[in-house]
Amino acid sequence: MITVQNLTYTYPGASAETLHGLNFTIAEGEIFGFLGPSGAGKSTTQNILIGLLKQFGGTVQVLGRDIGSWGHDLYEHIGVSFELPNHYLKLTARENLNHFASLYSGATLDPMEVLGWVDLQEDADKKVANFSKGMKVRLNVARSLVHQPRLLFLDEPTAGLDPVNARKVKDLILRLRQQGTTVFVTTHNMSVADELCDRVAFITAGSINVIDAPAALKQQYGKRDVLVAYRNGSEMIEEQTFALDGLGHDPSFIQLLQTAQRLETIHTQETTLENIFIQVTGQELNT
Repeated sequence: MITVQNLTYTYPGASAETLHGLNFTIAEGEIFGFLGPSGAGKSTTQNILIGLLKQFGGTVQVLGRDIGSWGHDLYEHIGVSFELPNHYLKLTARENLNHFASLYSGATLDPMEVLGWVDLQEDADKKVANFSKGMKVRLNVARSLVHQPRLLFLDEPTAGLDPVNARKVKDLILRLRQQGTTVFVTTHNMSVADELCDRVAFITAGSINVIDAPAALKQQYGKRDVLVAYRNGSEMIEEQTFALDGLGHDPSFIQLLQTAQRLETIHTQETTLENIFIQVTGQELNT
């Protein structure tokens, strides 16, 4: 669905490149995460992939064609949900979706169906000016789906959402993937990426540091240890760490299970994507 080779980009008037030779591919039906802090080059890359930025170096193919060979027909096949809501505030949610649906030549979905996907059906006839930020974010997602795109770009899709609505949006993304939609997610939220993405790319300062599946990264960079927290006749919680390999034959572990007065927790010591990101790139995500 997307092939990028040696992608470089320099903004007009800038003295230095923003992107430095990016290489990646995205398969059909894949959720691909582009992860990094603000200013890393995520939005620049997305804007090239959706045809908004020209004059880049390298080659970019989207849906089997060079991005430069696409005209406005590209937008019949892709959907884009930007991080910042940009709606017609004097129109209702339904009117916004009807307007944008009218711009496409192909079949579009019933706005009420799409609003239901993001739990806005009860607010369909309210003016968007009266929406909360979270409601506007969900309307952004709905608008990107009204024409049933094959390729979906989501920029920080859960930013500003409460946990319940974030869960609904994440479930929607996973359902779309099951239906064959390819999804490109840009985010600095590693828990969202870990939960959704088949593969992730870490990008900092315009360069990709690593590309792999979240599970493979955690296996590579995590500790194969088990941490046991327990009490032995006092209010103080004690902890011991044991190697995961051969755990069932570790006499010290077995003895602790048999003799500890009260076991509190037993946890394997998997690392997180955020810890891996810091380890690989040397940067914090909130920078």
